Amino acid sequence: MAVIVFASCKSASKLYEKGNYDEAVTLAAKKLQKDPNDAKLQGVIKDAYRFAVNDHESRIRNISETSGDGKWEQLYNEYASLQTLYNAIYRSPSVYDLVKPTDYSSYLITYGEKAADVHYQRGLDWMAHAVNKTEYRNAYREFQAASRLKPNDTDINDKLHVSYEAALTKVVVLPVDDYDRYGTFRSVGSQLSYNNYNYGNASFDENNLVQRLRNYSANEFVKFYTSWDAERMDINADEILEMHFSRMNIGGLQDQTTSRDVYKDVVVKETVYKPDSVVREYAKVHAKIITTKRSMLSEGILSVNIRDNNGHWLWNDNIRGDHNWNVEFITYTGDERALSDTDKQLLNHQYQNAPDQSEVIRCIKENIYNDFLSRVSNYYSHF
Repeated sequence: MAVIVFASCKSASKLYEKGNYDEAVTLAAKKLQKDPNDAKLQGVIKDAYRFAVNDHESRIRNISETSGDGKWEQLYNEYASLQTLYNAIYRSPSVYDLVKPTDYSSYLITYGEKAADVHYQRGLDWMAHAVNKTEYRNAYREFQAASRLKPNDTDINDKLHVSYEAALTKVVVLPVDDYDRYGTFRSVGSQLSYNNYNYGNASFDENNLVQRLRNYSANEFVKFYTSWDAERMDINADEILEMHFSRMNIGGLQDQTTSRDVYKDVVVKETVYKPDSVVREYAKVHAKIITTKRSMLSEGILSVNIRDNNGHWLWNDNIRGDHNWNVEFITYTGDERALSDTDKQLLNHQYQNAPDQSEVIRCIKENIYNDFLSRVSNYYSHF
């Protein structure tokens, strides 16, 4: 324990000696909660706090003399650092009585409101002249900064919501078409109708697909909807994601055979003259072992297209999925007695039938599904 306390004190002292006064105060306050009578740490925290306050107040005076509306947030940050020191000391009554720190919370409110007003006005300016989603996103960032500084301001939070909705790219994911048959849609302005689309496919579950895309996407300004949600919520879609399987080939069975001849000397006659005198006659027997490697290679290709609400193509990709099934088995002709024990064990292996078509398609789609999520998410992450 003595070594730990000494090391802790030395660490706070080193931070103080290097001029890292804020860190020295925070560390010393934390250690003094465990050992409030440590004289060395008491000296460190008093001196470090005094120098930290001097540094921040010096910067505050310099910032106050500058012009420009950016100074309010700089002042807020300086007072926030001072308040952080106050909070660290306040947690320990004995340290609080020793250092007697200043509470700067009122300054935080004053300069937080001034800085928030600056961000709010910038957001309004972006909103007033916004002609694309990038500019609405800039407005949203300003309102977001204002909301952090004045979290309970109703007007700021209302503008935050409005700017986010305007900045958001709404992507409607249409159900996958298994049969290379596009669903029909019609565009009325920027409002889409999905009523005529074929909903028959259940392999790519639409709800699950959209939920996974939402989880995968790292872009907060992109939101995915199912076609059902789009119609139910009267979504004004910005982009439409379409999928159809342009190829689904179930391969035929392919056999590759090799053969080898085996021979063995076996007893064909045995004459017993007496218990300890037996004469055996041998003859060579032969068998041909035939090894068959049976395989079936199947493939599917999912075509993915993304277009805007005016029908202009934005991005497309073809995602391939494979299913490779194979099995190996042996048969023989000739005399069974020529077979070794290993050969006989291979003969006893249970023959595996090729998977049926539905299982092959399921596996192909599962492989495509994971790749699809990755590629689409990657596209929208750089949006």
